[in-house]
Formats: sequence, structure tokens, C-alpha cells
Amino acid sequence: MTIAPRVLVVDDERDLAELNAFFLQRAGYTAKVATSAEDALSLMAQEPFAVVVSDVRMPRMNGMELLTAVKRSDPDVEVLLLTGHPDLQAAVASIKLGAFDYLAKPYDEKALVERVAKALAHRQVKDGNEGLRERLRSGLAGRQLVHRSSAFGDVVAMLERAARTDASVLLLGESGTGKELLAHHLHDSSARADKPFVPVDCASIPTELFESELFGHQKGAFTGATNSKPGLFQVADGGTLFLDELGELPLAFQPKLLRAIQERSVRPVGSNEQCLVDVRIVAATNRNLQKEVEEGRFRADLFYRLDVVRIAVPPLRDRREDVEALVRHFLQRFGAPARIERIAPDAMAALRGYTWPGNVRQLRNAIERACALGHAPELQLGDFPPEVRGEEPAVLGAGGDGSGGTFQEMKARAIAELESSYVEALLKKHQGNVTHCSEEAGMARSAFQKLMTKYGIRSADFRG
Repeated sequence: MTIAPRVLVVDDERDLAELNAFFLQRAGYTAKVATSAEDALSLMAQEPFAVVVSDVRMPRMNGMELLTAVKRSDPDVEVLLLTGHPDLQAAVASIKLGAFDYLAKPYDEKALVERVAKALAHRQVKDGNEGLRERLRSGLAGRQLVHRSSAFGDVVAMLERAARTDASVLLLGESGTGKELLAHHLHDSSARADKPFVPVDCASIPTELFESELFGHQKGAFTGATNSKPGLFQVADGGTLFLDELGELPLAFQPKLLRAIQERSVRPVGSNEQCLVDVRIVAATNRNLQKEVEEGRFRADLFYRLDVVRIAVPPLRDRREDVEALVRHFLQRFGAPARIERIAPDAMAALRGYTWPGNVRQLRNAIERACALGHAPELQLGDFPPEVRGEEPAVLGAGGDGSGGTFQEMKARAIAELESSYVEALLKKHQGNVTHCSEEAGMARSAFQKLMTKYGIRSADFRG
């Protein structure tokens, strides 16, 4: 059964509020009425709403003040403001404060319903097209930018300024710092938010398939092309194309990508016609692209075309103020199913003091592991890996869990430990590039991938 999206209508004129609620209910929404901003905030504290429709002029707390309070409480709630006194400056001010839109009176039923539908669609897109029901049930923002440090705050502020334009953005930073999350935030903050956000993992696409994947192909263009397929440029039309792991882009494909970006068109493989595309390019890498250019592994013209707004994402060790906020965020996310409510003070101190070489991704995984293995209601220091506790990992066979069993069992365990550690070390060294890992290991790429599958290791976990 589908649950109707919930809308809160706020107006000090009850008759008008109830009429608007009736219009929305007739359109299939669940609508409730509040006759003051204070009543609205009280209702929102008791139950979730996807959209708030509020009059601007109200006694005591007006609509602009309500907007500020709503966004402070839950930034993901979309707010539509209504006014009988349209004013351009007020409209701009409301948008800056986070309003989705501004609707002038008089308006008809169709205009109201359409505007609420757009607000809801905008929210659903920001949620990564997950169902609104799941979003409201969990009460968690899947792409929430949790931070307290000024260093990361500066990054977010620069990102939001860049979102006002269509300029290309280049995100630089270590693996695990959250570059894709930031790219999502840029898209969600832009005028393209209601259009697709399409991520492209440049490290995972075989060299020979790059052109087909990004530009598409016609039926029969090559062996195996049994149907025509649009490229990722076409899928992202109107929205944002996120080129993750840009440093892995094959040199031979780079001039074709540059041409597509400059001409705003692509030619599918096997076609003689150009397809116009309108995409905003956001790219990310953990490599030093300037050095790559100097050494001839990356084209200078493509680098300068993408390096319009450069944003350096600081590693977690340089923004330690964020650690506790992130811990509490992940604890809320992963602790609820296990009924884990808090973390012991000494454990929190250890988490704050650790350097987190794997950055936010490593911290997230540590909290998820601790919640899976720990005991409710409080996580203890012993629930975290030895490196976090400031200890050396236990040596297999020196006592503890690894000391029991026959020689053959011990041998099997030792081999498994060696293989998994070796695979993880190579993936970390090469930032998740499986081809480079297999080459260094002297193995076929397929054999290396089998080892990854055997131990449940994902290359994506080692990329930024």
C-alpha cells in the first residue's frame, strides 16, 4: 500500500487553510491544518511532513520566521510560501532562507497542487529517488553533510556558491573524504536539482567501452550491440554528470570527452548524427592532476576545461571537530536496529584521537561494525578495531580466537589472513584500481577479482 505524501498547511485564516487542505487532499495528499506557526512547529515535532505550505503574514511568528525554524529543525522539508502582497525582494529573501518557491495570491487549485507536486518531486530527487515513505520512516538524511569544523564548512559554502552557476567543478581529496556526497549536494543545491544526477566511475569502465558507455551506441555498432543504448551523457541531460576517479580516464578517450563538453553534443558509436546534451560536469580525483599533466598522463586542455572551480576536500584528520558529530550521526543510523543508544566516554575519546587514514568512510565502517557486534545500549572501547584502540592487531596463533584448531585449520586461517590483507593493501595503494592491483600482483585481473569476491572486498570502498 502506498502512503500519501504528508503536507502541512499553515494560515491564520482557518477557512483558507482548510480550503487549501481540501484541494491537496483531493489531489491525493494527506493534508493537515495549523492556524499559527507555533501550532505548525508543535505538529511537526509529533509527526513528519514532506512539504509545508505557509502564509507569510501571520501574527506573532510570520511565515519567514517559520521557514527559518523549519529548516533549522529539518532541512529536508520543502517549504512553499503564500502571500497576498507579492514582493520580488521578499521572494528572493525567502529562497535564500531555503524556501522551495513563493506563490502569490490569488492562485487557483491547479497552481497550488502543481507547486506542491514540484516541491515533493524536488525532495524525492534529493533523496536519491528513494521512496518518501522510507525516508520519513527512517528519519535520516541519506546524503546529510554532517560537520562542525570551519574547514569543511568552507567547502560546503564554496560548493553552494558554485551551485548558482553551471561552471565545471573539480573536487580534490583523499579516498573516503566524501567527494561524491559533496557532488550530490552541489547538484541538489543547483537549478538542476529536479534533473538526473548521474555518477560515472571512471576506474571501473573497461578502456574499450568508455565511448559506448558515455556517448551511447546504435544497434549493431559492434559485436554484442543487440539494441541501441543511450550514453550516460544523454541519461544526465539537463542534470549533472559526475566523473568520479577522473585520474583513471584513458588518455585516448580524453580528447573525445573534451570535444563533447565543449560542443555540448555527443555522437553515439555507430551513428553519423550528433545528439545535443545539456549537462553540468563535476569531477573528482585523489590524484595530483597537475603532476599527471606534467608527466603526460592527462591532457592539459581537458584539465583546464574541468578545473574551473577547484575545491580541496580536507581529510578527516584535519577536521577533528567533525569526528564526534559524525560518530553520533552514524550511531543514530546504525545503532537503532540493535537498540544501541550511546557510546562510552573512553570509546569516544579514542575515536576523536585516531587519525582515520581511510577518512569518513573508515569511520562509518567502524561504527557500523561496532553496532553490529556490540551490546545494547552502549558501545564500549573493545567494540572497535585494535588500531582505533591504539593497539597492534593480534597475531594469528598467538592466543585468543586464532589459537585453536588443527595445523591445517591454522594454516587455512593464516593464508586467508594473508590473502585478504594483501588484497586490501594493494587496493588502498592504487585507490581501488583493480587493473593496477592485478598488474602489481602479477595476476590476471579476473583472478584478483575472484580474491576480492572471496573475502567480500569491494574496490569502491577504496576510492574517494
